[in-house]
Amino acid sequence: MIVIAHLSDPHIDGGRRSAERTRAVMDYLGQLPYDLDAVLVTGDIADHARAAEYEQARQLLESRHPVLVCPGNHDERSAFRQFLLGQPGSGAPVNQVLRTAGCVIALCDSSVPGKDEGFLEDETLRWLDGVLDRAPAGMPVLVGFHHPPVPLHTPFVDGIRQFGEERLAALVERRPQIAGFVCGHAHTPAATTFAGRPLLVAPGVVSTLRLPWERPAHPEEHIHLDQPPALAFHILADNGRLTTHYRSVVD
Repeated sequence: MIVIAHLSDPHIDGGRRSAERTRAVMDYLGQLPYDLDAVLVTGDIADHARAAEYEQARQLLESRHPVLVCPGNHDERSAFRQFLLGQPGSGAPVNQVLRTAGCVIALCDSSVPGKDEGFLEDETLRWLDGVLDRAPAGMPVLVGFHHPPVPLHTPFVDGIRQFGEERLAALVERRPQIAGFVCGHAHTPAATTFAGRPLLVAPGVVSTLRLPWERPAHPEEHIHLDQPPALAFHILADNGRLTTHYRSVVD
């Protein structure tokens, strides 16, 4: 059994609030009596892509559990690499893979420089194809990115979701080892499907999206700031079945 923690959208901005909420989630994971197989952070690590934000995020996201991150639309690739990952700066997609004893996790960069919507570049799809080629026969692969590739029936997010998703769907059709997809961006826990596989959306650390039917009086107020930070736990069973639990973190 593989157990993966999944958080998203901490939006570290140098202020106290985002740092405290991120610290609360990471402290909760640090106090677990169980060693997790991975902690995934699916984008919008920094709010303004500043060096100091990434340096603060690097400290906040330290964990005894293996941590894997990908960029979101608030991130900037070169700064993300340099100040968060400690790598040479580059504008190429930031794609990362974690290979465990029981599964392969591939985090794809769906960010589009200078834009809020998402798109997987051809380079990223070729990279993902290569990761799948190298995965041991029969080993499940979990694929993640920041932007959801389907509408979630939330107009604010749906307008800046991942587009060009038919290219990813074509890849999925010939890759039965893909167990499911995970993403962030929406700031709300959600579960749906994409290309016939589970698509699991992490809640936001920094804030929670108000769903359209929760805000009839003030449709422009689409963000809850008073909900506690939350995360998801994805369990990948030996038979490849994916189960998700969501948890709020309250001090």
